[in-house]
Amino acid sequence: MASKAPRLRCLFSSHTSPAPIIRQPFSRPFATEVPDAPTPPRRPTTTFRDRLNLGPSFDDFIASPPSAETSTPTSSDLASSTDGPNSEPPLRTALVGPANRKRQITRLPTWLQTPIPTSPNYKRIKSDLRGLNLHTVCEEARCPNINDCWGGSDKSAATATIMLMGDTCTRGCRFCSVKTSRAPPPLDPHEPEHTAEALKRWGLGYVVLTSVDRDDLADGGAHHFAETIRKIKDKAPGMLVEALTGDYAGDLEMVDLVAGSGLDVYAHNVETVEALTPMVRDRRAGFRQSLRVLERAKGAREGTITKTSVMLGLGETEDQLWEMLRELRKVDTDVVTFGQYMQPTKRHMPVHNYVTPAVFETWRQRALDMGFLYCASGPLVRSSYKAGEAFIENVIKKRKGRRSVAMMDDVREISKAASV
Repeated sequence: MASKAPRLRCLFSSHTSPAPIIRQPFSRPFATEVPDAPTPPRRPTTTFRDRLNLGPSFDDFIASPPSAETSTPTSSDLASSTDGPNSEPPLRTALVGPANRKRQITRLPTWLQTPIPTSPNYKRIKSDLRGLNLHTVCEEARCPNINDCWGGSDKSAATATIMLMGDTCTRGCRFCSVKTSRAPPPLDPHEPEHTAEALKRWGLGYVVLTSVDRDDLADGGAHHFAETIRKIKDKAPGMLVEALTGDYAGDLEMVDLVAGSGLDVYAHNVETVEALTPMVRDRRAGFRQSLRVLERAKGAREGTITKTSVMLGLGETEDQLWEMLRELRKVDTDVVTFGQYMQPTKRHMPVHNYVTPAVFETWRQRALDMGFLYCASGPLVRSSYKAGEAFIENVIKKRKGRRSVAMMDDVREISKAASV
């Protein structure tokens, strides 16, 4: 009988009984109870808030109700409170920033503060523009007059400057807040038709068209601009059109194309005096090049009014302004406007000085004395200025009226001669 195999005991087995399982008491939380979360590590402090506090406050851009202390000064008040027309009254200052880093800044003068646009007409015009995918320089350049131009009692009393060829420019001037890119989106082929339809719907008597610079295009967008003007004249023959164009990189044939498309006013801005042009404008622009554009536009079509605009407060001198006006008169420029340069963002060139309304009035009178047909001059005056457009509209209508009378006289003379 086979012997039984010995039973071996595992050397790794334990003689002790397994440890009892201790169950922790379980508590059910309430549905609205927030569990204790671990405290996150504290983020290091940054200087962004400090830099933000050093900038202008929201109140600086809003016009406060007139009072004895904050009323807008008149030209006579400024003249009596200063030593001369070129003197500046003391500006308001304020301490801003954290307690340990206070910094003194200069507040905007009261004559540069404007109300927030809230009128129903402003909202209607903005809705029309978005619906037709149109852009305006009023919005892109952050014009302070948008409340006055868009907020008329009805659409016929409103003015909007349509910006053609998109909202992205190929140039980067240091004063301008329009977006820039080397390769902007392609042109919208329906834009001329949409623009003409929108303007016909508004029933305006005077409209301003402008555009971004498109150096990426062979013609600089001149054919697109001219086609838009023709569409407007086809849909609304009585509407007066002002075209604020670029310099087309000095291609004067493109200037002839736009000037001969049926417009009434050809505008091109020199922006500043010749000495400051390299620091203010894009390197592809030039003061002399702008003068050639204005001269060519004047001779392209009989009766065309030429116009330009200048910013003050960039550091220009009185002698430089005199020389600039003389050069503009040499090329027979009809209209000039002066306005205060206002820094759009901290990335743009700073304001050198705030020019008083009395100084603007002085330069307006000087320009008229030099033979300019019209001059709009004031802190809030811009290239497309509603009051200036009304004056130019009257001038054009009077000229057309005289031309019609002269043509009728010629017809009568021819009829008399034929009857004899």
